Amino acid sequence: MSERDYAPLSIACVRGLCDKIYDKRKFAGVEIEKMVKDFSDAKNTSQIKRLIRVLGQDLMSSTNPNVKNGALMGLSSVAVGLGKGCIEYLGELVHPIVACFSESESRVRYQAAEALFNVLKIARGDALAHFPLVFDALARLAADPEPQVKQGAELLDRLVKDIVTESQTFELAAFIPMLRERIYTRNAFARQFIVSWVSVLDAVPDIDLIPHLPELLDGLFKMLDDANSEIRRMCDVQLNEFLRSIKKDPSRVDFQAMINILITHAQSPEEMLQLTAITWIKEFVELAGGGMLPYASGVLAAVLPCLAYSDDPRKSIRETAATVNFQLTKLVVSAQCAEPGRLDLDALVAVLTQLLHHSSVHTKVAALDWIHNLYTKLPGQVTPTPQHTCSLSNHLRISKYCTRICHFSQTNTKDRDSLSHVPDKVLDNFVTDTVIEMFIILTTFR
Repeated sequence: MSERDYAPLSIACVRGLCDKIYDKRKFAGVEIEKMVKDFSDAKNTSQIKRLIRVLGQDLMSSTNPNVKNGALMGLSSVAVGLGKGCIEYLGELVHPIVACFSESESRVRYQAAEALFNVLKIARGDALAHFPLVFDALARLAADPEPQVKQGAELLDRLVKDIVTESQTFELAAFIPMLRERIYTRNAFARQFIVSWVSVLDAVPDIDLIPHLPELLDGLFKMLDDANSEIRRMCDVQLNEFLRSIKKDPSRVDFQAMINILITHAQSPEEMLQLTAITWIKEFVELAGGGMLPYASGVLAAVLPCLAYSDDPRKSIRETAATVNFQLTKLVVSAQCAEPGRLDLDALVAVLTQLLHHSSVHTKVAALDWIHNLYTKLPGQVTPTPQHTCSLSNHLRISKYCTRICHFSQTNTKDRDSLSHVPDKVLDNFVTDTVIEMFIILTTFR
Protein backbone atom coordinates (compact mmCIF):
# COMPACT_ATOMS: atom_id res chain seq x y z
CA MET A 1 0.00 0.00 0.00
CA SER A 2 1.16 3.54 -0.73
CA GLU A 3 1.64 6.30 1.80
CA ARG A 4 -1.59 7.89 0.57
CA ASP A 5 -3.51 4.78 1.70
CA TYR A 6 -2.38 5.37 5.31
CA ALA A 7 -2.69 9.15 5.32
CA PRO A 8 -2.38 11.06 7.55
CA LEU A 9 0.13 8.42 8.78
CA SER A 10 3.49 8.07 7.09
CA ILE A 11 4.73 4.68 5.91
CA ALA A 12 7.54 4.89 8.48
CA CYS A 13 5.04 5.51 11.27
CA VAL A 14 2.89 2.57 10.17
CA ARG A 15 5.91 0.27 10.05
CA GLY A 16 6.98 1.32 13.53
CA LEU A 17 3.45 0.98 14.83
CA CYS A 18 3.17 -2.57 13.51
CA ASP A 19 6.62 -3.72 14.60
CA LYS A 20 6.76 -6.70 16.94
CA ILE A 21 9.15 -4.79 19.22
CA TYR A 22 7.18 -2.84 21.81
CA ASP A 23 9.58 0.13 22.00
CA LYS A 24 9.19 0.80 18.27
CA ARG A 25 5.41 0.65 18.57
CA LYS A 26 5.56 3.00 21.55
CA PHE A 27 7.71 5.50 19.61
CA ALA A 28 5.19 5.48 16.75
CA GLY A 29 2.42 5.96 19.29
CA VAL A 30 4.08 9.11 20.63
CA GLU A 31 4.27 10.42 17.07
CA ILE A 32 0.51 9.84 16.69
CA GLU A 33 -0.18 11.67 19.96
CA LYS A 34 1.65 14.76 18.68
CA MET A 35 -0.13 14.55 15.34
CA VAL A 36 -3.54 14.34 17.01
CA LYS A 37 -2.79 17.30 19.29
CA ASP A 38 -1.94 19.38 16.25
CA PHE A 39 -5.15 18.32 14.50
CA SER A 40 -7.14 19.10 17.63
CA ASP A 41 -5.58 22.54 18.05
CA ALA A 42 -6.37 23.28 14.41
CA LYS A 43 -9.90 21.89 14.87
CA ASN A 44 -9.22 19.58 11.95
CA THR A 45 -11.87 16.99 12.80
CA SER A 46 -11.83 15.44 9.33
CA GLN A 47 -8.19 14.41 9.71
CA ILE A 48 -8.86 13.04 13.19
CA LYS A 49 -11.72 10.94 11.85
CA ARG A 50 -9.57 9.83 8.93
CA LEU A 51 -6.79 8.76 11.31
CA ILE A 52 -9.19 6.81 13.53
CA ARG A 53 -10.64 5.09 10.44
CA VAL A 54 -7.18 4.04 9.23
CA LEU A 55 -6.36 2.61 12.66
CA GLY A 56 -9.74 1.14 13.59
CA GLN A 57 -10.73 -0.25 10.21
CA ASP A 58 -7.86 -0.52 7.73
CA LEU A 59 -5.10 -1.75 10.03
CA MET A 60 -7.51 -3.61 12.32
CA SER A 61 -8.75 -5.70 9.38
CA SER A 62 -5.34 -7.38 9.12
CA THR A 63 -4.96 -10.97 10.29
CA ASN A 64 -1.42 -10.26 11.48
CA PRO A 65 -1.37 -9.96 15.31
CA ASN A 66 1.45 -7.40 15.17
CA VAL A 67 -0.58 -5.14 12.90
CA LYS A 68 -3.60 -5.43 15.21
CA ASN A 69 -1.41 -4.60 18.20
CA GLY A 70 -0.15 -1.56 16.31
CA ALA A 71 -3.69 -0.45 15.56
CA LEU A 72 -4.57 -0.80 19.26
CA MET A 73 -1.52 1.24 20.24
CA GLY A 74 -2.54 3.88 17.70
CA LEU A 75 -6.13 4.14 18.98
CA SER A 76 -4.86 4.46 22.53
CA SER A 77 -2.48 7.22 21.41
CA VAL A 78 -5.32 9.06 19.69
CA ALA A 79 -7.25 9.14 22.98
CA VAL A 80 -4.20 10.38 24.88
CA GLY A 81 -3.54 13.07 22.27
CA LEU A 82 -7.14 14.28 22.32
CA GLY A 83 -7.47 14.24 26.10
CA LYS A 84 -11.06 15.04 27.09
CA GLY A 85 -11.69 15.75 23.43
CA CYS A 86 -11.74 12.00 22.81
CA ILE A 87 -15.29 11.93 24.20
CA GLU A 88 -16.53 13.13 20.81
CA TYR A 89 -15.01 10.04 19.17
CA LEU A 90 -15.63 7.42 21.88
CA GLY A 91 -17.75 5.15 19.71
CA GLU A 92 -15.11 5.01 16.95
CA LEU A 93 -12.40 4.32 19.54
CA VAL A 94 -14.15 1.81 21.79
CA HIS A 95 -15.84 -0.48 19.26
CA PRO A 96 -12.74 -1.68 17.36
CA ILE A 97 -10.86 -2.14 20.64
CA VAL A 98 -13.61 -4.25 22.18
CA ALA A 99 -13.83 -6.35 19.01
CA CYS A 100 -10.25 -7.49 19.67
CA PHE A 101 -11.30 -9.27 22.87
CA SER A 102 -12.60 -12.05 20.64
CA GLU A 103 -9.24 -12.58 18.94
CA SER A 104 -7.62 -15.99 19.33
CA GLU A 105 -4.17 -14.47 19.90
CA SER A 106 -3.75 -13.73 23.63
CA ARG A 107 -1.27 -10.90 22.97
CA VAL A 108 -3.94 -9.04 21.02
CA ARG A 109 -6.49 -9.52 23.79
CA TYR A 110 -4.02 -8.18 26.34
CA GLN A 111 -3.16 -5.14 24.21
CA ALA A 112 -6.88 -4.51 23.75
CA ALA A 113 -7.38 -4.50 27.53
CA GLU A 114 -4.52 -2.02 27.88
CA ALA A 115 -5.85 0.20 25.08
CA LEU A 116 -9.38 0.26 26.50
CA PHE A 117 -7.96 1.08 29.94
CA ASN A 118 -6.18 4.12 28.49
CA VAL A 119 -9.30 5.33 26.67
CA LEU A 120 -11.64 4.88 29.64
CA LYS A 121 -9.17 6.47 32.06
CA ILE A 122 -9.46 9.66 30.05
CA ALA A 123 -13.19 9.52 29.27
CA ARG A 124 -14.27 8.45 32.80
CA GLY A 125 -18.02 8.96 33.30
CA ASP A 126 -18.63 9.90 29.67
CA ALA A 127 -17.76 6.32 28.74
CA LEU A 128 -20.92 5.07 30.50
CA ALA A 129 -22.80 5.67 27.26
CA HIS A 130 -20.96 2.58 26.01
CA PHE A 131 -21.20 0.67 29.29
CA PRO A 132 -23.17 -2.35 27.96
CA LEU A 133 -20.46 -2.99 25.38
CA VAL A 134 -17.68 -2.53 27.93
CA PHE A 135 -19.33 -4.72 30.56
CA ASP A 136 -19.88 -7.52 28.07
CA ALA A 137 -16.19 -7.35 27.20
CA LEU A 138 -15.22 -7.44 30.88
CA ALA A 139 -17.42 -10.47 31.49
CA ARG A 140 -15.68 -12.34 28.68
CA LEU A 141 -12.22 -11.32 29.84
CA ALA A 142 -12.96 -12.49 33.38
CA ALA A 143 -13.11 -16.05 32.09
CA ASP A 144 -10.05 -15.71 29.82
CA PRO A 145 -7.70 -18.71 30.19
CA GLU A 146 -4.50 -16.66 29.79
CA PRO A 147 -3.07 -15.27 33.10
CA GLN A 148 -1.61 -12.17 31.43
CA VAL A 149 -4.93 -11.29 29.82
CA LYS A 150 -6.73 -11.92 33.09
CA GLN A 151 -4.29 -9.60 34.87
CA GLY A 152 -4.98 -6.83 32.37
CA ALA A 153 -8.71 -7.48 32.67
CA GLU A 154 -8.57 -7.08 36.45
CA LEU A 155 -6.99 -3.63 36.14
CA LEU A 156 -9.60 -2.65 33.58
CA ASP A 157 -12.38 -4.03 35.77
CA ARG A 158 -11.25 -1.98 38.77
CA LEU A 159 -11.19 1.17 36.65
CA VAL A 160 -14.71 0.58 35.32
CA LYS A 161 -16.00 -0.07 38.85
CA ASP A 162 -14.45 3.20 39.99
CA ILE A 163 -16.10 5.03 37.11
CA VAL A 164 -19.49 3.50 37.90
CA THR A 165 -19.38 4.10 41.65
CA GLU A 166 -18.36 7.75 41.27
CA SER A 167 -21.00 8.46 38.64
CA GLN A 168 -24.29 10.22 39.41
CA THR A 169 -25.86 9.11 36.13
CA PHE A 170 -25.30 5.34 36.18
CA GLU A 171 -28.50 3.59 35.05
CA LEU A 172 -28.92 0.71 37.49
CA ALA A 173 -32.23 -0.45 36.02
CA ALA A 174 -30.55 -0.96 32.64
CA PHE A 175 -27.62 -2.78 34.21
CA ILE A 176 -29.62 -5.37 36.20
CA PRO A 177 -30.61 -7.40 33.10
CA MET A 178 -26.92 -7.64 32.20
CA LEU A 179 -26.16 -9.12 35.61
CA ARG A 180 -29.14 -11.45 35.50
CA GLU A 181 -28.14 -12.70 32.05
CA ARG A 182 -24.72 -13.77 33.30
CA ILE A 183 -25.46 -14.78 36.89
CA TYR A 184 -26.13 -18.42 35.97
CA THR A 185 -22.67 -18.97 34.49
CA ARG A 186 -20.84 -22.09 35.66
CA ASN A 187 -17.36 -20.65 35.10
CA ALA A 188 -15.67 -19.99 38.46
CA PHE A 189 -13.89 -16.80 37.32
CA ALA A 190 -17.05 -15.43 35.72
CA ARG A 191 -18.95 -16.14 38.94
CA GLN A 192 -16.39 -14.25 40.99
CA PHE A 193 -16.67 -11.40 38.52
CA ILE A 194 -20.48 -11.24 38.88
CA VAL A 195 -20.48 -11.45 42.68
CA SER A 196 -17.78 -8.79 42.89
CA TRP A 197 -19.92 -6.43 40.82
CA VAL A 198 -22.97 -7.07 43.00
CA SER A 199 -20.88 -6.41 46.11
CA VAL A 200 -19.36 -3.20 44.75
CA LEU A 201 -22.72 -1.79 43.72
CA ASP A 202 -24.37 -2.76 47.00
CA ALA A 203 -21.66 -0.87 48.89
CA VAL A 204 -22.46 2.42 47.12
CA PRO A 205 -24.76 4.51 49.37
CA ASP A 206 -26.67 6.03 46.45
CA ILE A 207 -27.34 2.66 44.78
CA ASP A 208 -30.16 0.50 46.15
CA LEU A 209 -30.10 -3.09 44.89
CA ILE A 210 -32.85 -4.38 47.19
CA PRO A 211 -35.74 -3.54 44.81
CA HIS A 212 -33.89 -5.49 42.10
CA LEU A 213 -32.98 -8.43 44.33
CA PRO A 214 -35.76 -10.74 43.01
CA GLU A 215 -33.93 -10.79 39.68
CA LEU A 216 -30.59 -11.75 41.24
CA LEU A 217 -31.48 -13.89 44.26
CA ASP A 218 -31.86 -17.26 42.54
CA GLY A 219 -28.51 -16.98 40.77
CA LEU A 220 -26.74 -15.94 43.96
CA PHE A 221 -28.21 -18.88 45.86
CA LYS A 222 -27.09 -21.28 43.14
CA MET A 223 -23.52 -20.10 43.70
CA LEU A 224 -23.66 -21.20 47.34
CA ASP A 225 -23.03 -24.80 46.30
CA ASP A 226 -20.06 -23.93 44.06
CA ALA A 227 -17.05 -26.21 44.42
CA ASN A 228 -14.83 -23.15 44.90
CA SER A 229 -14.77 -22.18 48.59
CA GLU A 230 -13.91 -18.55 47.79
CA ILE A 231 -17.00 -18.18 45.61
CA ARG A 232 -19.14 -19.69 48.37
CA ARG A 233 -17.61 -17.28 50.88
CA MET A 234 -18.11 -14.22 48.66
CA CYS A 235 -21.69 -15.18 47.95
CA ASP A 236 -22.48 -15.94 51.59
CA VAL A 237 -21.07 -12.58 52.70
CA GLN A 238 -23.11 -10.72 50.09
CA LEU A 239 -26.33 -12.58 50.91
CA ASN A 240 -25.81 -11.73 54.58
CA GLU A 241 -25.41 -8.08 53.61
CA PHE A 242 -28.64 -8.18 51.66
CA LEU A 243 -30.47 -9.80 54.56
CA ARG A 244 -29.10 -7.17 56.94
CA SER A 245 -30.42 -4.43 54.64
CA ILE A 246 -33.80 -6.15 54.40
CA LYS A 247 -34.12 -6.35 58.18
CA LYS A 248 -33.08 -2.71 58.52
CA ASP A 249 -35.76 -1.44 56.14
CA PRO A 250 -38.39 -4.02 55.11
CA SER A 251 -40.61 -1.38 53.51
CA ARG A 252 -38.83 -1.53 50.14
CA VAL A 253 -38.68 -5.33 49.96
CA ASP A 254 -40.83 -7.41 47.61
CA PHE A 255 -41.14 -10.48 49.85
CA GLN A 256 -43.71 -12.15 47.62
CA ALA A 257 -41.40 -12.01 44.59
CA MET A 258 -38.64 -13.90 46.43
CA ILE A 259 -40.32 -16.39 48.77
CA ASN A 260 -40.79 -19.12 46.14
CA ILE A 261 -37.10 -18.85 45.25
CA LEU A 262 -36.26 -19.46 48.91
CA ILE A 263 -38.72 -22.36 49.17
CA THR A 264 -37.00 -24.07 46.25
CA HIS A 265 -33.51 -23.70 47.71
CA ALA A 266 -34.70 -24.66 51.20
CA GLN A 267 -35.18 -28.17 49.79
CA SER A 268 -31.61 -28.43 48.50
CA PRO A 269 -29.45 -31.37 49.64
CA GLU A 270 -26.55 -28.93 50.12
CA GLU A 271 -26.44 -27.98 53.81
CA MET A 272 -25.09 -24.44 53.41
CA LEU A 273 -27.61 -23.64 50.71
CA GLN A 274 -30.50 -25.15 52.67
CA LEU A 275 -29.61 -23.41 55.94
CA THR A 276 -29.24 -20.03 54.24
CA ALA A 277 -32.58 -20.38 52.44
CA ILE A 278 -34.44 -21.42 55.61
CA THR A 279 -32.80 -18.58 57.54
CA TRP A 280 -34.09 -16.14 54.92
CA ILE A 281 -37.56 -17.71 55.15
CA LYS A 282 -37.48 -17.27 58.92
CA GLU A 283 -36.71 -13.56 58.52
CA PHE A 284 -39.34 -13.16 55.80
CA VAL A 285 -42.05 -14.70 57.99
CA GLU A 286 -40.96 -12.50 60.89
CA LEU A 287 -40.92 -9.32 58.80
CA ALA A 288 -43.79 -9.87 56.37
CA GLY A 289 -46.08 -11.64 58.84
CA GLY A 290 -49.45 -12.40 57.28
CA GLY A 291 -48.05 -11.60 53.86
CA MET A 292 -46.40 -15.02 53.92
CA LEU A 293 -49.60 -16.97 54.67
CA PRO A 294 -50.49 -17.51 50.98
CA TYR A 295 -47.16 -19.34 50.67
CA ALA A 296 -47.59 -21.46 53.80
CA SER A 297 -48.01 -24.72 51.89
CA GLY A 298 -44.69 -24.28 50.10
CA VAL A 299 -42.90 -23.17 53.25
CA LEU A 300 -44.17 -26.18 55.23
CA ALA A 301 -43.29 -28.56 52.40
CA ALA A 302 -39.72 -27.26 52.69
CA VAL A 303 -39.25 -26.93 56.46
CA LEU A 304 -41.26 -29.74 58.09
CA PRO A 305 -39.07 -32.52 56.59
CA CYS A 306 -36.08 -30.78 58.20
CA LEU A 307 -37.50 -31.61 61.63
CA ALA A 308 -36.34 -35.16 60.94
CA TYR A 309 -32.65 -34.18 61.02
CA SER A 310 -30.96 -35.68 64.08
CA ASP A 311 -27.25 -35.31 63.26
CA ASP A 312 -25.16 -32.46 64.67
CA PRO A 313 -24.04 -31.00 61.30
CA ARG A 314 -27.68 -30.27 60.45
CA LYS A 315 -28.75 -29.17 63.92
CA SER A 316 -28.92 -25.52 62.87
CA ILE A 317 -31.14 -26.41 59.93
CA ARG A 318 -33.50 -28.38 62.18
CA GLU A 319 -33.70 -25.61 64.78
CA THR A 320 -34.27 -22.89 62.19
CA ALA A 321 -36.95 -24.99 60.51
CA ALA A 322 -38.66 -25.47 63.88
CA THR A 323 -38.63 -21.70 64.39
CA VAL A 324 -40.25 -21.14 60.99
CA ASN A 325 -42.90 -23.73 61.82
CA PHE A 326 -43.60 -22.01 65.14
CA GLN A 327 -43.79 -18.57 63.47
CA LEU A 328 -46.29 -19.76 60.87
CA THR A 329 -48.37 -21.54 63.50
CA LYS A 330 -48.61 -18.30 65.47
CA LEU A 331 -49.83 -16.48 62.38
CA VAL A 332 -52.53 -19.06 61.75
CA VAL A 333 -53.84 -19.21 65.30
CA SER A 334 -53.88 -15.41 65.39
CA ALA A 335 -56.51 -13.36 63.62
CA GLN A 336 -54.25 -12.78 60.61
CA CYS A 337 -55.55 -15.77 58.67
CA ALA A 338 -59.20 -14.87 59.14
CA GLU A 339 -59.29 -12.74 55.99
CA PRO A 340 -60.51 -14.63 52.90
CA GLY A 341 -57.73 -15.74 50.58
CA ARG A 342 -54.94 -15.41 53.11
CA LEU A 343 -54.48 -19.17 53.21
CA ASP A 344 -54.64 -21.53 50.25
CA LEU A 345 -56.32 -24.23 52.31
CA ASP A 346 -56.54 -26.81 49.52
CA ALA A 347 -52.81 -26.60 48.84
CA LEU A 348 -52.02 -26.55 52.54
CA VAL A 349 -54.11 -29.63 53.36
CA ALA A 350 -52.64 -31.47 50.36
CA VAL A 351 -49.09 -30.79 51.59
CA LEU A 352 -49.91 -31.77 55.16
CA THR A 353 -51.58 -34.98 54.00
CA GLN A 354 -48.49 -35.86 52.00
CA LEU A 355 -46.27 -35.17 55.00
CA LEU A 356 -48.29 -37.68 57.05
CA HIS A 357 -46.50 -40.33 54.98
CA HIS A 358 -43.04 -38.97 55.85
CA SER A 359 -40.65 -41.42 57.50
CA SER A 360 -39.97 -39.08 60.44
CA VAL A 361 -42.26 -39.12 63.47
CA HIS A 362 -41.36 -35.48 64.18
CA THR A 363 -42.50 -34.43 60.72
CA LYS A 364 -45.71 -36.44 60.99
CA VAL A 365 -46.57 -34.99 64.40
CA ALA A 366 -45.91 -31.47 63.10
CA ALA A 367 -48.24 -32.12 60.17
CA LEU A 368 -50.92 -33.45 62.52
CA ASP A 369 -50.54 -30.40 64.75
CA TRP A 370 -51.14 -28.24 61.71
CA ILE A 371 -54.27 -30.17 60.80
CA HIS A 372 -55.45 -29.80 64.39
CA ASN A 373 -54.82 -26.05 64.33
CA LEU A 374 -56.56 -25.59 61.00
CA TYR A 375 -59.65 -27.45 62.11
CA THR A 376 -59.69 -25.54 65.38
CA LYS A 377 -59.14 -22.11 63.83
CA LEU A 378 -61.11 -22.58 60.62
CA PRO A 379 -63.65 -25.31 61.28
CA GLY A 380 -66.04 -24.10 58.62
CA GLN A 381 -63.43 -23.69 55.88
CA VAL A 382 -61.41 -26.90 56.09
CA THR A 383 -63.36 -29.66 54.39
CA PRO A 384 -61.67 -33.06 54.43
CA THR A 385 -61.89 -35.14 51.28
CA PRO A 386 -62.14 -38.95 51.35
CA GLN A 387 -59.09 -39.46 49.16
CA HIS A 388 -56.83 -37.19 51.22
CA THR A 389 -57.86 -37.27 54.84
CA CYS A 390 -60.00 -38.88 57.49
CA SER A 391 -62.70 -37.26 59.56
CA LEU A 392 -62.14 -34.28 61.85
CA SER A 393 -62.51 -36.33 65.00
CA ASN A 394 -60.05 -38.95 63.75
CA HIS A 395 -57.43 -36.29 62.97
CA LEU A 396 -57.76 -34.77 66.39
CA ARG A 397 -57.55 -38.15 68.12
CA ILE A 398 -54.49 -39.19 66.07
CA SER A 399 -52.79 -35.92 66.95
CA LYS A 400 -53.58 -36.51 70.62
CA TYR A 401 -52.25 -40.09 70.52
CA CYS A 402 -49.05 -39.12 68.67
CA THR A 403 -48.40 -36.37 71.18
CA ARG A 404 -49.04 -38.78 74.06
CA ILE A 405 -46.62 -41.40 72.73
CA CYS A 406 -43.92 -38.86 71.83
CA HIS A 407 -44.19 -37.24 75.25
CA PHE A 408 -43.91 -40.61 76.96
CA SER A 409 -40.96 -41.75 74.83
CA GLN A 410 -39.08 -38.47 75.46
CA THR A 411 -39.64 -38.46 79.23
CA ASN A 412 -36.38 -37.67 80.99
CA THR A 413 -34.72 -39.90 83.56
CA LYS A 414 -36.08 -38.00 86.55
CA ASP A 415 -39.64 -38.26 85.28
CA ARG A 416 -39.22 -41.93 84.58
CA ASP A 417 -37.99 -42.47 88.11
CA SER A 418 -41.22 -40.93 89.37
CA LEU A 419 -43.05 -43.63 87.43
CA SER A 420 -41.02 -46.43 89.01
CA HIS A 421 -43.89 -47.34 91.30
CA VAL A 422 -46.12 -48.02 88.29
CA PRO A 423 -45.95 -51.69 87.28
CA ASP A 424 -44.32 -52.38 83.92
CA LYS A 425 -47.46 -54.17 82.81
CA VAL A 426 -49.53 -51.00 83.32
CA LEU A 427 -47.07 -48.90 81.32
CA ASP A 428 -46.97 -51.50 78.57
CA ASN A 429 -50.74 -51.53 78.46
CA PHE A 430 -50.79 -47.71 78.20
CA VAL A 431 -48.60 -47.76 75.11
CA THR A 432 -50.33 -50.81 73.64
CA ASP A 433 -53.82 -49.39 74.11
CA THR A 434 -52.80 -46.09 72.56
CA VAL A 435 -51.24 -47.78 69.53
CA ILE A 436 -54.30 -50.03 69.09
CA GLU A 437 -56.62 -47.02 69.17
CA MET A 438 -54.49 -45.29 66.54
CA PHE A 439 -54.40 -48.43 64.42
CA ILE A 440 -58.19 -48.71 64.47
CA ILE A 441 -58.51 -45.10 63.35
CA LEU A 442 -55.87 -45.43 60.65
CA THR A 443 -57.72 -48.37 59.11
CA THR A 444 -60.38 -45.86 58.07
CA PHE A 445 -57.93 -44.12 55.71
CA ARG A 446 -58.40 -44.72 52.01
